[in-house]
Amino acid sequence: MRKPEILSPAGDMEKLRAALRFGADAVYLAGKNFGMRAASDNFSYDELSEACRIVHDAKKKLYLTVNVLPHGGEYPALREFLSSLSGMGIDAIIAADLGVIETIHELLPDTPVHISTQASICSPAAAKAYASLGAERLVLARELTLTEIAAIRDALPDCVELEAFVHGAMCVSYSGRCMLSNQLTGRDANHGACAQPCRWNYTLIEEKRPDLPIPVEEDARGTFIMSSKDMCTIDIVPGLIKAGVNSFKIEGRVKSAYYTAVVTNAYRIAVDRYFADPEGYSFDRALMTELESVSHREYCHGFYLNNPAENANLCTKSGYIRDKAFLALAVEESGECGLCRFMQKNKFSLGDRVELLSPGLTGVSFTVRELFDGEGHEIDSVPHPGMEFYIRLPVRASAGDILRAGE
Repeated sequence: MRKPEILSPAGDMEKLRAALRFGADAVYLAGKNFGMRAASDNFSYDELSEACRIVHDAKKKLYLTVNVLPHGGEYPALREFLSSLSGMGIDAIIAADLGVIETIHELLPDTPVHISTQASICSPAAAKAYASLGAERLVLARELTLTEIAAIRDALPDCVELEAFVHGAMCVSYSGRCMLSNQLTGRDANHGACAQPCRWNYTLIEEKRPDLPIPVEEDARGTFIMSSKDMCTIDIVPGLIKAGVNSFKIEGRVKSAYYTAVVTNAYRIAVDRYFADPEGYSFDRALMTELESVSHREYCHGFYLNNPAENANLCTKSGYIRDKAFLALAVEESGECGLCRFMQKNKFSLGDRVELLSPGLTGVSFTVRELFDGEGHEIDSVPHPGMEFYIRLPVRASAGDILRAGE
C-alpha cells in the first residue's frame, strides 16, 4: 500500500510556500490563463518558472492546471501558452478537454497529463477510456462513494494513479460543470470565472405579483437552496487510502495562506500517523479542531459514504463559519530564552490567548505575557500590519510558524 501524496493549492507564491512548509508533497497552480480559478492571483510566466525552482529545490512536485473548456477561437493562444512551457520542468499538466489533452501530447510530449475532475470520471469504463489516451493520473469526480472508487482502482493498472478531493468547497453541479453563473452574470464557470450564484439567497416571485417577492422560509435545511456544504474527510482517511486513492487533493486556491497551511498540516499528520501504525491508528479529534479553525461552510464527507441521491449535502446555515484570526508569522527561529521575532498580520494585545502552529503539530495554546517591539522595548499591543515584534514562546519555533488567535 503506497502512502498517498498530499496535494495542496497554491493560488500565489505565499500560499505555495505555506503548502511546502506544512507538509505538501506537491502543489497545483495555474498560469494567468486557462485555469479554473480566475479569482486567484495565479502565476505569470516568470513566477511559474520561479515556482518550479522553489518546488523542485524542496524535492516536491508542481502540477499546472489547464483545465478550462476552451472554444475554438482560444486554441491559438492555448498553443502559444503550452509551447512556452517547454523545458520549464512542470511535473504534470491537469486538463479536462479532449482537444486540450491532444494539444498537450503534441506540443509537450514528455509532460505527463492528469485528467481533471472537470472530466467527471465516475465509472471504471470512463477511467479506462482516459487511461487509454495516455493519462498517468485521473482526478475523480467528487460524486463517488468509496466503494465506487475501489471498483475504479481495481479496473486500472497500478501505473495509472487516482486523485480525489479530500477537503474544501463542493459544487451543486456535477463536478463543477455549470452554466448558472454564465446565465446570470456572464461569467463563465467553465473558464474559471464562476460568480457562485448557487451560494446566493433566493426568493419566490408569483407571476401576477412581481412586486411582492416571497422569501424562501427557513426550515431544518435553511434558506440556501443550492449551496453545498464543504467537504472534510479528516476522520475517514483510512477509508480513502484503502479505496486506492493515490493523491489527497485539497481545494482552495482562492483561500488564504493560513488556510493552506492549516489544512495541509492536518492531512499530513493524519496520513503519517496512519502509515506509522495502520493497525493501531485512531482518529485524533484535535485534527478536526484544527480544520474548524479555518474559514469554511458546514462540513460533510461529500459523497464518499453515501450515494448523491441519498445525500444532497446542502447547507443548513448561511455563509462561512469564520476562522481564528491569523495574527503573525515567525520570521526567524526562536532563541534559547524563547524569544522569537514575528511579523504582524492582525492586531492583538498583551494578555490575549494565542496559539502557535508548527509543521507536524497541532496548535500550542498560551497567554501572551511579554511583548517587545523590534528594538526590544516592552509594548502592550501590536497594532500595525507588517510591524515586526518579539514574543516569548513556551516552545521552540522556526521561521514560517504561525501565531493565531486562541480560544
